[in-house]
Amino acid sequence: MSTRRDLLVVGGGPAGAATAYWAARHGLDVVVVERKQFPRDKTCGDGLTPRAVKALDDMGLGEEVARYHRYRGLRAVAHKRTMELAWPQHPVFPDYGYVVRRRELDQMVADRAVAAGAELLLGAEATRPTLADGLLDGAEVVYKATGETSQIQARYVAVADGANSRFGRALGAARDRDYPQGMAIRTYFESPLHDTPWIESALDMRDRSGHSLPGYGWIFPLGDGCVNVGVGLLSTFRDYTSVNTSHLMREFAATLPSYWQIDPDQPLMEPVGGRLPMAGSVNPKVGPNHLVVGDAAGSVNPFNGEGIDYAYETGKMAADLVAEAISTGDGGVIRRYPSMLEENYGTYFRVARMFARLIGRPALLRGLTWMGMQSRPAMDWALRIMANLMDPDNPGPAEHIFKTAARVSRATSPS
Repeated sequence: MSTRRDLLVVGGGPAGAATAYWAARHGLDVVVVERKQFPRDKTCGDGLTPRAVKALDDMGLGEEVARYHRYRGLRAVAHKRTMELAWPQHPVFPDYGYVVRRRELDQMVADRAVAAGAELLLGAEATRPTLADGLLDGAEVVYKATGETSQIQARYVAVADGANSRFGRALGAARDRDYPQGMAIRTYFESPLHDTPWIESALDMRDRSGHSLPGYGWIFPLGDGCVNVGVGLLSTFRDYTSVNTSHLMREFAATLPSYWQIDPDQPLMEPVGGRLPMAGSVNPKVGPNHLVVGDAAGSVNPFNGEGIDYAYETGKMAADLVAEAISTGDGGVIRRYPSMLEENYGTYFRVARMFARLIGRPALLRGLTWMGMQSRPAMDWALRIMANLMDPDNPGPAEHIFKTAARVSRATSPS
């Protein structure tokens, strides 16, 4: 391809597809390269929070996503107590979420980008950046089916190739190891409770002998006869590198509440896992003519491991900036990207980093969850904060608690 495109998007997942959709809506000539074929699975809980639902609706996918299993909120389970917490009322975000398998969700958003005018090349891996006069000029792309190689030239590049982001690393992006990193593993089981209106989170995991386990577990009902079951762990846990997540997964599945009626020895697939850079931990996020979005930029919430909503949101920011840069002829416009991320997520991610450090102490985590489970208002406030559904224009207890935590984080954070 010799024609220089307006925008090359490396990666067709949530961040890449959203970037492509919004860029195409601006009238840009957009091409997306995705190294795998759709549909494809990803390590994910498959749960869409109200923030993600809002982003999908903004892309015109509200009716399509509504075909999937809708849920009302979170069922928290800890210290032999159970509490059902509805999503809060909010002036911007809905009070419900959906559970959608990633193989279907990512196909849906990618198709939406194509319908808006973007070109999607599947089985095409951007193996390395290409340069012209010392400036990024696009990428060398290998087509897996044929082994052929070509170069795609573009005025701007959006790096959206996920948590491991080889292309981002080739451009100098790197994760700050002082930031928290998540580890997750999940599989699927058949369950008669597949259509319950609650996703469930186990905040006090224990093995079959009653011994406390690090991390947290989840059960997300898919509404199709199955549930997504997984465990997550933060790198702030002191023995993080020695934890066997496969063991955590087996023990969690074996100790699920009986009402799920799963057979822990009969998963529908082998568990799969992965690591997630969090709290905006990857830098730099912008270069002279490229931006890094979604998981590739570490845009994952340490409070709950959610990254899809931030992938959609950062993709839109990047697309808007590229469109402005092209329409004005001022390439310096994209330099505003880090400040936009700071304005939208900076304080929140700093508080989340502080929280991640605290809960890395198992005894403290047990104490916090025990206290929380004694009070429904406290858990409602925690849900609002942890899902980033606060309303600064109508502050309540959750917003005041967060404001206090933000002051503490500013006083204790080196950045």
